[in-house]
Amino acid sequence: MPFRSALHSTICHNTNEFQESNAPAGMKSVRPIAAALAIGLIVASCAPDEPALPELSFEEALQEKLIMAQPGDVIEIPAGVHEMTRSLSLNAPGVTIRGLGMDVSILSFKNQAQGAEGLLVNANDFVLENLALEDTVGDALKINQSENVVIRNVRTEWTGGPLTTNGAYGIYPVQSKNILIDGAVAIGASDAGIYVGQSSQIIVRNSRAEYNVAGIEIENSTFADVYDNVATNNTGGILVFDLPNLPVQGGRNTRVFNNEIVSNNVDNFAPEGNIVGTVPAGTGMMVLANDNIEIFGNRFADNQTTNVMVVSYLINGLPIDDPNYDPFPEAIYIHSNSFEGGGENPDSEPLIALQTATGQPIPDVVWGGAIMSNANGEPSKTFAEILCLGEGGMSFVNLDAMNGFAAPSFDPAPHLCEQPRLRKIVLPGDAGSAE
Repeated sequence: MPFRSALHSTICHNTNEFQESNAPAGMKSVRPIAAALAIGLIVASCAPDEPALPELSFEEALQEKLIMAQPGDVIEIPAGVHEMTRSLSLNAPGVTIRGLGMDVSILSFKNQAQGAEGLLVNANDFVLENLALEDTVGDALKINQSENVVIRNVRTEWTGGPLTTNGAYGIYPVQSKNILIDGAVAIGASDAGIYVGQSSQIIVRNSRAEYNVAGIEIENSTFADVYDNVATNNTGGILVFDLPNLPVQGGRNTRVFNNEIVSNNVDNFAPEGNIVGTVPAGTGMMVLANDNIEIFGNRFADNQTTNVMVVSYLINGLPIDDPNYDPFPEAIYIHSNSFEGGGENPDSEPLIALQTATGQPIPDVVWGGAIMSNANGEPSKTFAEILCLGEGGMSFVNLDAMNGFAAPSFDPAPHLCEQPRLRKIVLPGDAGSAE
């Protein structure tokens, strides 16, 4: 028997003898206080060992770390596939959650039973990097009302492929500011793989979006740079939308440049009623009701409805009950892109009719043709002020949607112009912003 155990056993065995032999004669039942305390300590040490507390599961330990997190904490996600059964959440500012790689440290929500997201964050100065979130019930990563957010080398994926039952959003910052999404991968979202909504000062770069309804979407947001990304095998590659009935409106000042926007021909699998459910399969890029958008230096190829579509919200035929909403796009500047193929199998009734009538693929750039009128019923903007086509050798069609598509025009001349270039976005602490 080890010495420590043997000593403890001997003391416990002789406790009664110790009590009796150390009490003064005639006072066996009244012991000095000091002796009583000493004996009490010995007796307490002889009590049976209490059972050890059960060890926390990885999920419980991670949630505890998130709950107890303090500014400056780094929470490490080790290698392996870690099963999650409920949503994770973080509210403390200045926290970094870091794995060992997006294919190494994986949080799997395949058996998720509680919660609407995988990870919900409401905290400033937040960093998430080098890990994956898979198969969440709802959105994979939602970041709400936060500033100075970095999402780097993060993968969100629904591993069963493009299904209507998949969560809506992969990477989903909303009502936030100073957002950097760098080196992300988003696969399988039933709405948008990488989505930034109602936010300002945004960079999405070096990322890949595949098998989503919308690959990358900037919605009701201002001052965004989307560049050096690959959007392929989505329903629509890159969307820049402004929608009614949202707390933040007036989307504008987005640059989309140096991206590969290729073969976005996946059937639309959005749940019924979602606005992205109206996006035709085969759309390379769509601008809807947004202003001051510059599209340049991109490679568009083999998007079988059309490579670029610029439309008013009115083209959906949906009612507008928001008096503050402007449904018309303006100051859209498209230049210096390359176009290869596309437009050969459109997924849109007006475009199918156009192709049938012409026998030709749909042009590279499609404009719906809707124009806001002034009080006298005259157009409030010129064609060039709405859509400016710069250098780049692109084909074009004005669908004449306001007149029931009665007289489409293929003449780009009213749109040929140059516009002032939009400024680049620079985020605090980011040295990698492009010109």
